[in-house]
Amino acid sequence: MNVLIKSAVIIDPNSKHHLKNRTILIENGIITKIAATIKNEKKYKELILDNLHISNGWFDTSVCFGEPGFEERETIENGLKVAAKGGFTSVAVNPYTNPKTDNKAAVEFLVNKASKSAINLYPIGNLTKNGEGKELAELYDMQNSGAVAFGDYNTPISNANLLKVAIQYAQNFNGLVLSFPQDNSIARDGLVNEGENSTKLGLKGIPSLAEELQIARDLFLLEYTGGKLHIPTITTAIAVKLIKDAKKKGLDVSCSVSAHHLSLTDQELFGFNANSKVTPPLRTKKDVKALLKGVEDGTIDIITSDHNPIDIEHKKVEYNNAKYGTIGLESLFGILNKTIDLEVLIKCLTENPTKRFGLDSSIIKEGETANITLFNPDKKSIFTEENIISTSKNSAFLNKEMNGEVYGIFAKNKLIIN
Repeated sequence: MNVLIKSAVIIDPNSKHHLKNRTILIENGIITKIAATIKNEKKYKELILDNLHISNGWFDTSVCFGEPGFEERETIENGLKVAAKGGFTSVAVNPYTNPKTDNKAAVEFLVNKASKSAINLYPIGNLTKNGEGKELAELYDMQNSGAVAFGDYNTPISNANLLKVAIQYAQNFNGLVLSFPQDNSIARDGLVNEGENSTKLGLKGIPSLAEELQIARDLFLLEYTGGKLHIPTITTAIAVKLIKDAKKKGLDVSCSVSAHHLSLTDQELFGFNANSKVTPPLRTKKDVKALLKGVEDGTIDIITSDHNPIDIEHKKVEYNNAKYGTIGLESLFGILNKTIDLEVLIKCLTENPTKRFGLDSSIIKEGETANITLFNPDKKSIFTEENIISTSKNSAFLNKEMNGEVYGIFAKNKLIIN
Protein backbone atom coordinates (compact mmCIF):
# COMPACT_ATOMS: atom_id res chain seq x y z
CA MET A 1 0.00 0.00 0.00
CA ASN A 2 1.16 3.54 -0.77
CA VAL A 3 0.34 6.46 1.52
CA LEU A 4 1.68 9.91 2.33
CA ILE A 5 1.36 10.71 6.03
CA LYS A 6 1.49 14.48 6.34
CA SER A 7 2.74 16.55 9.24
CA ALA A 8 3.28 14.01 12.00
CA VAL A 9 5.37 14.42 15.15
CA ILE A 10 7.64 11.36 15.39
CA ILE A 11 8.14 9.75 18.81
CA ASP A 12 11.13 7.42 18.46
CA PRO A 13 14.33 8.11 20.45
CA ASN A 14 16.26 5.78 18.11
CA SER A 15 15.33 7.82 15.05
CA LYS A 16 17.11 11.01 13.95
CA HIS A 17 13.62 12.45 13.45
CA HIS A 18 12.65 12.07 17.12
CA LEU A 19 10.25 14.82 18.27
CA LYS A 20 10.34 16.45 14.84
CA ASN A 21 7.32 17.23 12.66
CA ARG A 22 7.77 15.32 9.43
CA THR A 23 5.92 13.99 6.40
CA ILE A 24 6.40 10.27 5.77
CA LEU A 25 6.12 8.54 2.41
CA ILE A 26 5.29 4.83 2.55
CA GLU A 27 5.47 2.77 -0.64
CA ASN A 28 4.53 -0.92 -0.68
CA GLY A 29 4.80 -0.98 3.10
CA ILE A 30 8.31 0.53 3.20
CA ILE A 31 9.20 4.00 4.50
CA THR A 32 10.91 5.48 1.45
CA LYS A 33 11.20 9.11 2.47
CA ILE A 34 10.96 11.27 5.58
CA ALA A 35 11.21 15.03 5.20
CA ALA A 36 9.72 18.31 6.34
CA THR A 37 7.66 18.38 3.13
CA ILE A 38 7.20 15.85 0.34
CA LYS A 39 5.45 16.49 -2.96
CA ASN A 40 2.79 13.92 -3.74
CA GLU A 41 3.93 13.44 -7.34
CA LYS A 42 2.37 9.99 -7.73
CA LYS A 43 -0.99 11.06 -6.28
CA TYR A 44 -0.87 8.58 -3.41
CA LYS A 45 -3.52 8.55 -0.69
CA GLU A 46 -2.81 11.39 1.73
CA LEU A 47 -3.38 11.02 5.46
CA ILE A 48 -3.96 14.33 7.23
CA LEU A 49 -5.07 14.13 10.87
CA ASP A 50 -5.34 16.71 13.62
CA ASN A 51 -2.29 16.95 15.90
CA LEU A 52 -0.95 13.70 14.46
CA HIS A 53 1.81 11.87 16.33
CA ILE A 54 3.34 8.55 15.34
CA SER A 55 5.54 6.00 17.04
CA ASN A 56 6.69 2.47 16.39
CA GLY A 57 3.80 0.03 16.62
CA TRP A 58 2.73 -0.79 20.17
CA PHE A 59 3.07 -4.29 21.63
CA ASP A 60 0.79 -5.58 24.41
CA THR A 61 2.34 -8.55 26.21
CA SER A 62 -0.76 -9.72 28.10
CA VAL A 63 -3.97 -10.17 26.11
CA CYS A 64 -6.78 -12.73 26.28
CA PHE A 65 -9.21 -13.34 23.43
CA GLY A 66 -11.09 -16.51 24.41
CA GLU A 67 -10.84 -18.50 21.21
CA PRO A 68 -10.62 -21.46 21.19
CA GLY A 69 -13.26 -22.46 23.71
CA PHE A 70 -14.63 -19.11 24.86
CA GLU A 71 -15.62 -17.47 21.59
CA GLU A 72 -18.59 -15.82 23.30
CA ARG A 73 -16.05 -13.61 25.10
CA GLU A 74 -13.96 -12.70 22.07
CA THR A 75 -12.92 -14.33 18.82
CA ILE A 76 -9.39 -13.96 17.51
CA GLU A 77 -10.68 -12.10 14.46
CA ASN A 78 -12.57 -9.49 16.46
CA GLY A 79 -9.89 -9.35 19.14
CA LEU A 80 -7.31 -8.32 16.57
CA LYS A 81 -9.65 -5.56 15.38
CA VAL A 82 -9.90 -4.38 18.97
CA ALA A 83 -6.10 -4.37 19.22
CA ALA A 84 -5.79 -2.27 16.07
CA LYS A 85 -8.34 0.22 17.39
CA GLY A 86 -6.29 0.53 20.56
CA GLY A 87 -3.12 1.25 18.57
CA PHE A 88 -1.46 -2.14 18.90
CA THR A 89 0.33 -3.77 16.00
CA SER A 90 1.39 -6.78 18.07
CA VAL A 91 -0.14 -8.75 20.93
CA ALA A 92 1.03 -11.68 23.03
CA VAL A 93 -1.98 -13.89 23.73
CA ASN A 94 -2.33 -15.68 27.05
CA PRO A 95 -3.26 -19.37 27.26
CA TYR A 96 -6.65 -18.55 28.78
CA THR A 97 -8.45 -20.91 26.41
CA ASN A 98 -10.09 -24.30 26.23
CA PRO A 99 -8.19 -26.44 25.39
CA LYS A 100 -5.09 -24.85 26.85
CA THR A 101 -2.20 -23.66 24.71
CA ASP A 102 0.17 -26.31 26.03
CA ASN A 103 1.44 -27.96 22.84
CA LYS A 104 2.75 -27.04 19.39
CA ALA A 105 -0.57 -27.74 17.63
CA ALA A 106 -2.37 -25.23 19.87
CA VAL A 107 0.32 -22.62 19.22
CA GLU A 108 0.14 -23.19 15.46
CA PHE A 109 -3.65 -22.85 15.56
CA LEU A 110 -3.36 -19.34 17.02
CA VAL A 111 -0.61 -18.30 14.62
CA ASN A 112 -2.57 -19.53 11.60
CA LYS A 113 -5.81 -17.85 12.71
CA ALA A 114 -4.04 -14.49 12.72
CA SER A 115 -1.89 -14.97 9.63
CA LYS A 116 -3.94 -12.64 7.40
CA SER A 117 -4.33 -9.88 9.96
CA ALA A 118 -2.32 -6.65 10.05
CA ILE A 119 -1.68 -7.44 13.73
CA ASN A 120 1.09 -9.79 14.80
CA LEU A 121 -0.22 -12.40 17.21
CA TYR A 122 2.38 -14.10 19.40
CA PRO A 123 1.14 -17.01 21.55
CA ILE A 124 2.21 -17.43 25.15
CA GLY A 125 2.32 -21.15 25.84
CA ASN A 126 1.33 -22.75 29.10
CA LEU A 127 4.31 -23.39 31.33
CA THR A 128 2.70 -26.58 32.61
CA LYS A 129 0.50 -29.20 31.00
CA ASN A 130 -3.12 -28.06 30.98
CA GLY A 131 -2.05 -25.18 33.21
CA GLU A 132 -2.29 -27.45 36.25
CA GLY A 133 1.12 -26.65 37.73
CA LYS A 134 2.19 -30.28 37.96
CA GLU A 135 4.35 -31.08 34.94
CA LEU A 136 6.19 -28.94 32.39
CA ALA A 137 4.53 -28.55 29.00
CA GLU A 138 6.32 -28.94 25.64
CA LEU A 139 8.21 -25.65 25.91
CA TYR A 140 10.85 -26.17 23.24
CA ASP A 141 8.38 -27.48 20.65
CA MET A 142 6.02 -24.59 21.34
CA GLN A 143 8.80 -22.03 20.93
CA ASN A 144 9.76 -23.56 17.59
CA SER A 145 6.12 -23.18 16.52
CA GLY A 146 5.91 -19.50 17.47
CA ALA A 147 5.42 -19.17 21.23
CA VAL A 148 7.31 -16.17 22.66
CA ALA A 149 7.04 -17.01 26.38
CA PHE A 150 5.64 -19.55 28.81
CA GLY A 151 3.35 -19.04 31.78
CA ASP A 152 0.08 -20.21 33.27
CA TYR A 153 -2.12 -17.11 33.04
CA ASN A 154 -3.15 -15.74 36.45
CA THR A 155 -2.18 -19.07 38.00
CA PRO A 156 0.84 -19.24 40.30
CA ILE A 157 3.34 -22.10 40.27
CA SER A 158 3.12 -23.32 43.86
CA ASN A 159 5.80 -25.98 43.35
CA ALA A 160 9.08 -24.08 43.72
CA ASN A 161 11.15 -26.93 42.31
CA LEU A 162 9.01 -27.03 39.17
CA LEU A 163 9.64 -23.34 38.52
CA LYS A 164 13.35 -23.83 39.22
CA VAL A 165 13.53 -26.62 36.66
CA ALA A 166 11.52 -24.56 34.14
CA ILE A 167 13.95 -21.63 34.37
CA GLN A 168 16.92 -23.96 34.04
CA TYR A 169 15.45 -25.85 31.10
CA ALA A 170 14.39 -22.69 29.25
CA GLN A 171 17.98 -21.44 29.28
CA ASN A 172 18.84 -24.11 26.70
CA PHE A 173 16.79 -22.29 24.03
CA ASN A 174 16.63 -18.77 25.50
CA GLY A 175 13.00 -19.20 26.50
CA LEU A 176 11.23 -16.63 28.67
CA VAL A 177 9.42 -17.96 31.74
CA LEU A 178 6.54 -16.04 33.33
CA SER A 179 5.55 -16.52 36.96
CA PHE A 180 2.28 -15.08 38.24
CA PRO A 181 2.99 -13.27 41.54
CA GLN A 182 0.61 -14.77 44.08
CA ASP A 183 1.05 -17.23 46.92
CA ASN A 184 -2.31 -18.97 47.10
CA SER A 185 -1.66 -20.29 50.59
CA ILE A 186 -1.78 -16.63 51.70
CA ALA A 187 -4.38 -15.38 49.22
CA ARG A 188 -6.68 -18.34 49.92
CA ASP A 189 -10.26 -17.45 48.91
CA GLY A 190 -9.78 -13.68 49.03
CA LEU A 191 -11.47 -11.54 46.40
CA VAL A 192 -10.04 -8.01 46.72
CA ASN A 193 -7.15 -6.15 48.30
CA GLU A 194 -7.02 -6.71 52.05
CA GLY A 195 -7.33 -3.38 53.79
CA GLU A 196 -9.66 -0.75 55.14
CA ASN A 197 -12.03 -0.88 52.17
CA SER A 198 -12.37 -4.66 52.11
CA THR A 199 -13.24 -4.53 55.81
CA LYS A 200 -15.84 -1.79 55.28
CA LEU A 201 -17.46 -3.73 52.44
CA GLY A 202 -17.30 -7.14 54.08
CA LEU A 203 -15.29 -8.66 51.23
CA LYS A 204 -12.60 -11.27 51.83
CA GLY A 205 -9.19 -9.75 51.30
CA ILE A 206 -5.96 -10.77 49.59
CA PRO A 207 -3.01 -9.25 51.47
CA SER A 208 -0.12 -7.65 49.59
CA LEU A 209 2.00 -10.26 51.33
CA ALA A 210 0.62 -12.92 48.98
CA GLU A 211 2.25 -11.15 46.03
CA GLU A 212 5.43 -10.16 47.77
CA LEU A 213 6.21 -13.61 49.20
CA GLN A 214 5.84 -15.18 45.77
CA ILE A 215 8.07 -12.59 44.11
CA ALA A 216 10.72 -12.99 46.83
CA ARG A 217 10.67 -16.76 46.33
CA ASP A 218 10.90 -16.45 42.56
CA LEU A 219 13.81 -14.04 42.78
CA PHE A 220 15.70 -16.47 45.01
CA LEU A 221 15.06 -19.20 42.45
CA LEU A 222 16.25 -16.91 39.67
CA GLU A 223 19.45 -16.09 41.52
CA TYR A 224 20.07 -19.80 42.05
CA THR A 225 19.46 -20.80 38.44
CA GLY A 226 21.10 -17.83 36.74
CA GLY A 227 18.30 -17.78 34.15
CA LYS A 228 15.81 -15.11 33.14
CA LEU A 229 12.32 -14.45 34.42
CA HIS A 230 9.39 -12.14 33.70
CA ILE A 231 6.90 -11.30 36.45
CA PRO A 232 3.58 -10.11 34.99
CA THR A 233 1.23 -7.53 36.48
CA ILE A 234 2.83 -6.54 39.77
CA THR A 235 0.70 -4.36 42.03
CA THR A 236 2.38 -3.42 45.33
CA ALA A 237 4.99 -0.92 46.51
CA ILE A 238 7.11 -3.67 48.08
CA ALA A 239 6.97 -5.68 44.84
CA VAL A 240 8.53 -2.71 43.04
CA LYS A 241 11.31 -2.52 45.65
CA LEU A 242 12.00 -6.26 45.47
CA ILE A 243 12.44 -6.13 41.71
CA LYS A 244 14.48 -2.95 41.84
CA ASP A 245 16.87 -4.55 44.33
CA ALA A 246 17.08 -7.72 42.21
CA LYS A 247 18.03 -5.71 39.14
CA LYS A 248 20.74 -3.93 41.12
CA LYS A 249 22.14 -7.37 41.99
CA GLY A 250 22.33 -8.14 38.29
CA LEU A 251 19.48 -10.66 38.06
CA ASP A 252 17.89 -11.03 34.62
CA VAL A 253 14.36 -10.16 35.72
CA SER A 254 11.70 -8.01 34.10
CA CYS A 255 8.16 -7.15 35.09
CA SER A 256 4.99 -5.55 33.80
CA VAL A 257 2.12 -3.58 35.25
CA SER A 258 -1.42 -3.21 33.94
CA ALA A 259 -3.12 0.05 33.03
CA HIS A 260 -5.79 -0.48 35.68
CA HIS A 261 -3.24 -0.97 38.45
CA LEU A 262 -1.55 2.27 37.41
CA SER A 263 -4.76 4.29 37.45
CA LEU A 264 -7.34 2.72 39.77
CA THR A 265 -7.41 1.85 43.48
CA ASP A 266 -9.61 -0.30 45.70
CA GLN A 267 -11.89 2.73 46.07
CA GLU A 268 -13.49 1.34 42.90
CA LEU A 269 -14.98 -1.46 45.01
CA PHE A 270 -17.63 0.83 46.45
CA GLY A 271 -20.74 0.14 44.40
CA PHE A 272 -19.72 -3.51 43.92
CA ASN A 273 -19.12 -3.03 40.19
CA ALA A 274 -17.81 -6.43 39.06
CA ASN A 275 -15.77 -4.79 36.30
CA SER A 276 -13.39 -3.71 39.07
CA LYS A 277 -12.87 -7.34 40.11
CA VAL A 278 -9.46 -8.16 38.69
CA THR A 279 -6.52 -10.34 39.59
CA PRO A 280 -4.21 -9.32 41.13
CA PRO A 281 -6.67 -7.04 42.93
CA LEU A 282 -6.69 -3.26 42.76
CA ARG A 283 -4.51 -1.92 45.57
CA THR A 284 -4.10 1.41 47.41
CA LYS A 285 -3.06 4.95 46.46
CA LYS A 286 0.34 4.27 48.01
CA ASP A 287 0.81 1.27 45.75
CA VAL A 288 -0.29 3.16 42.64
CA LYS A 289 2.19 5.93 43.47
CA ALA A 290 5.00 3.39 43.82
CA LEU A 291 4.04 1.67 40.55
CA LEU A 292 4.08 4.98 38.67
CA LYS A 293 7.49 5.78 40.12
CA GLY A 294 8.66 2.30 39.10
CA VAL A 295 7.61 2.99 35.52
CA GLU A 296 9.35 6.34 35.50
CA ASP A 297 12.67 5.07 36.88
CA GLY A 298 12.74 1.96 34.68
CA THR A 299 12.20 -0.66 37.40
CA ILE A 300 8.97 -1.65 35.65
CA ASP A 301 9.78 -2.54 32.06
CA ILE A 302 6.41 -3.05 30.40
CA ILE A 303 2.90 -1.64 30.54
CA THR A 304 0.05 -3.89 29.45
CA SER A 305 -3.72 -3.71 29.18
CA ASP A 306 -4.08 -7.22 30.65
CA HIS A 307 -7.11 -7.31 28.33
CA ASN A 308 -9.46 -10.05 29.54
CA PRO A 309 -12.94 -10.12 27.97
CA ILE A 310 -15.60 -11.76 30.15
CA ASP A 311 -19.13 -12.31 28.86
CA ILE A 312 -22.04 -10.63 30.60
CA GLU A 313 -23.31 -13.91 32.09
CA HIS A 314 -20.13 -14.12 34.17
CA LYS A 315 -19.77 -10.43 35.00
CA LYS A 316 -23.25 -9.06 35.65
CA VAL A 317 -23.74 -11.25 38.69
CA GLU A 318 -23.20 -11.02 42.44
CA TYR A 319 -19.70 -9.65 43.10
CA ASN A 320 -18.51 -12.80 44.85
CA ASN A 321 -19.47 -14.95 41.86
CA ALA A 322 -18.19 -12.70 39.06
CA LYS A 323 -15.14 -13.79 37.09
CA TYR A 324 -11.96 -11.75 37.30
CA GLY A 325 -10.91 -9.46 34.48
CA THR A 326 -11.36 -6.20 32.62
CA ILE A 327 -10.90 -5.31 28.97
CA GLY A 328 -8.32 -2.64 28.27
CA LEU A 329 -6.91 -2.60 24.74
CA GLU A 330 -9.18 0.24 23.64
CA SER A 331 -8.59 2.42 26.70
CA LEU A 332 -4.93 1.93 27.70
CA PHE A 333 -3.50 4.95 25.90
CA GLY A 334 -6.25 7.36 26.89
CA ILE A 335 -6.20 6.38 30.55
CA LEU A 336 -2.40 6.57 30.97
CA ASN A 337 -1.41 9.40 28.65
CA LYS A 338 -0.71 12.54 30.73
CA THR A 339 -0.44 10.41 33.90
CA ILE A 340 2.82 9.02 32.50
CA ASP A 341 5.29 10.99 30.41
CA LEU A 342 4.53 10.31 26.76
CA GLU A 343 8.03 9.15 25.85
CA VAL A 344 8.18 6.83 28.86
CA LEU A 345 4.76 5.40 28.02
CA ILE A 346 5.74 4.76 24.39
CA LYS A 347 8.99 3.07 25.47
CA CYS A 348 7.04 0.72 27.76
CA LEU A 349 4.77 -0.18 24.81
CA THR A 350 7.46 -0.55 22.14
CA GLU A 351 11.18 -0.90 22.77
CA ASN A 352 11.03 -2.59 26.18
CA PRO A 353 8.48 -5.35 25.42
CA THR A 354 9.87 -6.21 21.98
CA LYS A 355 13.36 -6.56 23.39
CA ARG A 356 12.28 -8.65 26.38
CA PHE A 357 10.09 -10.99 24.35
CA GLY A 358 12.78 -11.48 21.71
CA LEU A 359 11.09 -9.71 18.81
CA ASP A 360 12.67 -7.57 16.12
CA SER A 361 12.45 -3.88 16.96
CA SER A 362 11.92 -1.22 14.32
CA ILE A 363 13.03 2.35 13.82
CA ILE A 364 11.15 5.10 12.03
CA LYS A 365 13.67 5.74 9.26
CA GLU A 366 13.96 5.50 5.50
CA GLY A 367 14.26 1.94 4.20
CA GLU A 368 12.52 0.42 7.20
CA THR A 369 9.28 -1.58 7.01
CA ALA A 370 6.47 0.64 8.26
CA ASN A 371 5.12 -0.59 11.59
CA ILE A 372 3.59 2.45 13.25
CA THR A 373 0.85 3.66 15.56
CA LEU A 374 -0.94 6.95 14.86
CA PHE A 375 -2.42 9.03 17.68
CA ASN A 376 -3.35 12.44 19.06
CA PRO A 377 -2.03 12.89 22.62
CA ASP A 378 -4.24 15.91 23.40
CA LYS A 379 -7.80 14.81 22.58
CA LYS A 380 -10.04 14.53 25.64
CA SER A 381 -13.15 12.35 25.78
CA ILE A 382 -15.26 10.16 28.04
CA PHE A 383 -14.96 6.40 27.56
CA THR A 384 -18.41 4.85 27.13
CA GLU A 385 -19.78 1.52 25.97
CA GLU A 386 -20.29 3.06 22.53
CA ASN A 387 -16.50 3.27 22.23
CA ILE A 388 -16.11 -0.48 22.73
CA ILE A 389 -15.95 -2.86 19.77
CA SER A 390 -14.83 -5.78 21.92
CA THR A 391 -17.54 -8.45 22.12
CA SER A 392 -17.42 -8.24 25.92
CA LYS A 393 -17.99 -4.85 27.52
CA ASN A 394 -16.46 -5.48 30.96
CA SER A 395 -14.35 -2.34 31.19
CA ALA A 396 -13.26 -0.91 34.53
CA PHE A 397 -12.83 2.43 32.72
CA LEU A 398 -16.43 3.04 31.67
CA ASN A 399 -17.33 6.72 32.09
CA LYS A 400 -13.71 7.64 32.87
CA GLU A 401 -12.01 10.60 31.20
CA MET A 402 -9.56 9.75 28.41
CA ASN A 403 -6.58 11.95 27.57
CA GLY A 404 -5.58 11.08 24.04
CA GLU A 405 -7.04 9.42 20.98
CA VAL A 406 -5.69 6.58 18.86
CA TYR A 407 -6.21 7.14 15.14
CA GLY A 408 -5.10 3.68 14.03
CA ILE A 409 -2.09 1.76 12.76
CA PHE A 410 -0.04 0.99 9.67
CA ALA A 411 1.37 -2.54 9.72
CA LYS A 412 2.00 -5.39 7.29
CA ASN A 413 1.36 -2.98 4.41
CA LYS A 414 -2.15 -2.26 5.72
CA LEU A 415 -3.60 1.02 6.96
CA ILE A 416 -6.34 0.75 9.58
CA ILE A 417 -7.93 4.01 10.69
CA ASN A 418 -10.64 4.15 13.36
